[in-house]
Amino acid sequence: MAAESCSDTLDGGDELNDPGAAPYGNFINYYTFNPPENRLSLIPESLLLDLGLRGGTEEETLILDVGCNSGELSVAFYKHVVPEDKSEGRRVHLLGFDLDETLIERAQQSNPLQGSVTFIPLDVTRDTERLRDYLRLHGCPRFHLCLCLAVTMWVHLNHGDDGLRQLLSRLASVSQHLLLEAQPWKCYRSAARRLRRLGRSDFDHFKSLKIRGDVAEHAREHLESRCGMELIQSFGSTAWDRKLLLFRRR
Repeated sequence: MAAESCSDTLDGGDELNDPGAAPYGNFINYYTFNPPENRLSLIPESLLLDLGLRGGTEEETLILDVGCNSGELSVAFYKHVVPEDKSEGRRVHLLGFDLDETLIERAQQSNPLQGSVTFIPLDVTRDTERLRDYLRLHGCPRFHLCLCLAVTMWVHLNHGDDGLRQLLSRLASVSQHLLLEAQPWKCYRSAARRLRRLGRSDFDHFKSLKIRGDVAEHAREHLESRCGMELIQSFGSTAWDRKLLLFRRR
């Protein structure tokens, strides 16, 4: 899963690569039109240190990337926040997952960090037990940091308001920190138009959604009032006008 530009067309695109052709956000060449640097330029390289996740050597630091697509951002994020010289500090492992098995195969085949970054196919709306198995394997109760970047809209459109709330609750339950990028409502309208332009039926829940407008604010309210998390920092907005919000378990 991943998100598309909120414009109706993409330069150089065709119908096969049109975001409307990927109703779950599982675009074939996503990072060609939204490269990792669009997010990483807003995130400090010292993020793990700032969160107290780089001191000492007795523990591991676990990062989760939700809807990782073909893995380019997962790898780039790891390189961005983990110094090449890891002689000091805890070992860092990143687990990325996506519901699209073809994208995960691409991520696995092109992964340059085999010992530190792992990719698995998983639909988080159906199963989180594999995530808990991974945590048990590493002896940790939660992921130290979870990335949920431009995924919320696709879950929302395909599973409704309850599906969005359930996603946020599930991620909060397995995370110590959550870095969230929620698509604004204009992206929902664009995604629906693209689907119709390809002659496909609307998203199942688009017209019945009651959570509209500032979706990021709705997500914040849910995380703080229902999930025991608190907003601790905003890293600003991406070029596509999406806020990067960092939450922490209270």
